[in-house]
Amino acid sequence: MTETDTDTDDLLWLEELNPQQREAVVHGEGPILVVAGAGSGKTRTLAYRVAMLITRGVPPERILLLTFTRRSAQEMVSRAEEAMGRGGPRITRVWGGTFHATANRLLRIYAKAVNLSDDFTVMDRGDSQDLINIIRHDMELHTKEKRFPRKGTCIDIYSRVVNSSDALEDVLARHFPWCDAWEDELKQLFQQYVVRKQQQNVLDYDDLLLYWEQLVCHSEVADLIAERFDHILVDEYQDTNRVQAAILRAMRRNNHNIMVVGDDAQSIYSFRAATVRNMLDFPQEFPGTHVVTLDQNYRSVAAILETTNRIIGDAPERFTKDLWSNRGHGQRPQLVTCPTEEQQDTYVVDRILEHYEQGIPLQKQAVLFRAGHLSSTLEIELGRRNIPYHKYGGLRFLEAAHVKDLLCFLRIIENPRDNIAWFRALQLLDGIGPAAAGRAVKHIAEHATDPTALSTFKAPAASRKQMGEFVEMIGDLVKMDAKSPAPQIERIRAFYDPILKKVHENPTVRSRDLESLEQLATQSGSRSAFLADMQLDPPTSTSDLAGPPMIDEDWVVLSTIHSAKGCEWDVVYLIHAADGFLPSDMSTGTPEEIDEERRLTYVALTRAKDFLYVTWPLRYYHKRTPFSDRHSYAQLCRFFTSEVLETVDAVSAEHAGSDYVDYVPQDPVDVASHLRSMWD
Repeated sequence: MTETDTDTDDLLWLEELNPQQREAVVHGEGPILVVAGAGSGKTRTLAYRVAMLITRGVPPERILLLTFTRRSAQEMVSRAEEAMGRGGPRITRVWGGTFHATANRLLRIYAKAVNLSDDFTVMDRGDSQDLINIIRHDMELHTKEKRFPRKGTCIDIYSRVVNSSDALEDVLARHFPWCDAWEDELKQLFQQYVVRKQQQNVLDYDDLLLYWEQLVCHSEVADLIAERFDHILVDEYQDTNRVQAAILRAMRRNNHNIMVVGDDAQSIYSFRAATVRNMLDFPQEFPGTHVVTLDQNYRSVAAILETTNRIIGDAPERFTKDLWSNRGHGQRPQLVTCPTEEQQDTYVVDRILEHYEQGIPLQKQAVLFRAGHLSSTLEIELGRRNIPYHKYGGLRFLEAAHVKDLLCFLRIIENPRDNIAWFRALQLLDGIGPAAAGRAVKHIAEHATDPTALSTFKAPAASRKQMGEFVEMIGDLVKMDAKSPAPQIERIRAFYDPILKKVHENPTVRSRDLESLEQLATQSGSRSAFLADMQLDPPTSTSDLAGPPMIDEDWVVLSTIHSAKGCEWDVVYLIHAADGFLPSDMSTGTPEEIDEERRLTYVALTRAKDFLYVTWPLRYYHKRTPFSDRHSYAQLCRFFTSEVLETVDAVSAEHAGSDYVDYVPQDPVDVASHLRSMWD
């Protein structure tokens, strides 16, 4: 189908697109791969593709838009509506969201096809670790003579195996070699983990994808689900794993209308089992794929793109694209050699203040680094000079204890077999420890998992008063309408608020988070939907984790490179660009790992719009030995080859922030001669 076939001449919004974007948007039937370079307008392209499909008559509910955050999907749908104008159709019925949220939605509809109860609840990572830890203790693995892997490591191994489709033996050998002696025990542990989840009617994040894969590959409704959507659009395809790729292949077994958008040069999540091969191999998986390359960059000046193009040009396998910009040449990137870390900090802070005085707000300046600990000395220098900053990272909203506490009460009512939720809720009560909680959970199981059966449980004397109040609350919740979660949270808070004040610091601030939860719940159509939203796409942070209130409304951004993906700033400072830190010495064992570190460097540099500074200290002092002068010398990041160095300005910060004065004496003292004469 050609553009003229679709009668697009009267669609004025298409004029906002460049030729490559337009080619992707007006594409007809069949698979299309959009190789979207950094800053090339992929969000607009996807949004306008949705608008084009609906303009052609595709019902919104027959379009599936898969993104890596719900907010991204909402933004694309909103921009599509805006492009089509007020007179256009409402398109809120588009299936838009994350892979996990879409899996949850489909499984609620087709649960019986995969022998699943549709009232399942979803565990977050913390819950998964807790369940693994219980099984570790039940199997007495914690008593082994040699230390058994901790619960977090166990979950990392399990998740890597199921998402990569690799054998446990191979995952241990490549990614967790220090754990390979425990292969048999880990296999037994994971078997029990799967059994316990099934007994408790709970799914973890990985299960959502695994069940979806089975649903569309092997169930009797597989064709029905595949035919439910006329078109599938996928964002950030380079960040998908093998299971997600298998799901998409199955969803397009008959209808090949699929559009994937991504940048192989920004594939940096292999630690989550994402594989760039999904994107590189897409044309082979879907024969006849039409490939469109978006190479016009709307973000950076040309001088920055000259550097980034040469860095990614050394990648051994990629979709060839050289980004270009019509924003002008601009200042060449500055490669700054610093004698020490302290002088690196001084140089960076001096430049931050210099650009601030030139009119660039602090929030439009960002300092990026490979790992979180690399900003520690810089944070001290920023504090000393009274420059506010926000550091990206830390706990997500659902990882905050008080939020998990409140949600566990709702999970109990939604799914009384959710033992992890029961254990957490019961141990909030005075006098209830793990043993008593275990007896209570067993008592409930013996009474057909009826949550009100707790009223006949013989609680320890110290907890009887509070247990009575707990039982009363459970009874009230059971009677409430499952379609109205907000009143249920209000009832839970009446019971939980006194506990909050006893067990957590900063109860006033934490209470505000729970007020926000209650407010969010008013927008949900059911308790089940609210819990799914909270588990699969929660708010990003909590009040009490944001630090003290900022008097200054402006602040510098500090961020790991991974957290900075998708963002942009006027000025970017990439610090610690020394080999061993970038690339990390933990990620240079294979050519594939080195390639990913190159892509990580590329992602960092392409965040910059106007000014880019890359700094690296020559000398690192060993912090483990205070008051010692022990140090080592570094080498520049290996990705700054001689060809790359031709595109940057080399700067020395040797005297930055020091008391050095270029003084030429009239009559210098010959100290060397004096010292020799001492031994005459």
